[in-house]
Amino acid sequence: MYITYKNYNTFLNKTILAIDFGTKQAGLATYRPGRDPYPTPFKQIKYISDERLVEEIICVIDEEFVEVVVLGLPHYLDGNESKMTLRVREFAAGLSLKIAGCQFFLQDETLTSVEAEARMKESPQYNFKVNKEKLDAFAAAIILEDFIRAERLVKFSINAP
Repeated sequence: MYITYKNYNTFLNKTILAIDFGTKQAGLATYRPGRDPYPTPFKQIKYISDERLVEEIICVIDEEFVEVVVLGLPHYLDGNESKMTLRVREFAAGLSLKIAGCQFFLQDETLTSVEAEARMKESPQYNFKVNKEKLDAFAAAIILEDFIRAERLVKFSINAP
C-alpha cells in the first residue's frame, strides 16, 4: 500500500533525500514517491566537519540519483529561530553551491527527534528501545514525512533569507 501525501504527485518518481543536520552526526532518509511506500531512514554520518559531511552527502546524492534535498530546520517550540537554525541555513547554502541539478527545501524539524524516540519505543523493529545509532536517520524520515504532507513548501536558494 502506498500512502498518498499532499505533495506526493509533485515529487512522483523523484528521489528525495532528507537531512537531519547535527554537530555530532547527521541523519539521512530517502523517499521515492511512486516506488517506496513511505520515507525510510537511510544512514547516519558522523560529523567531523562541514566539508566531510558535504562530501559524504554528495556521494549519497550521486549513488541514489537524488533530485530533491530537504534539510530539517530547527526552531524553538515557540517558533522562533535558534543559533542552530542559522547554522543549518549556512550549511544548506554551502551544500547547494556544490550540487547542481537538485532542488533544495527547508522543513521545520521541531520535535522530530522526540517523535523518533517515541516511535522506536513502540516498534518491535527497534526492540522497543531507542537506538541512538539510528535515531537521527529516523528523525530525518519524519522530516521527510512532514515535508510530503506540508501545506506550504519552503524552497531554499542562496538569495533566500
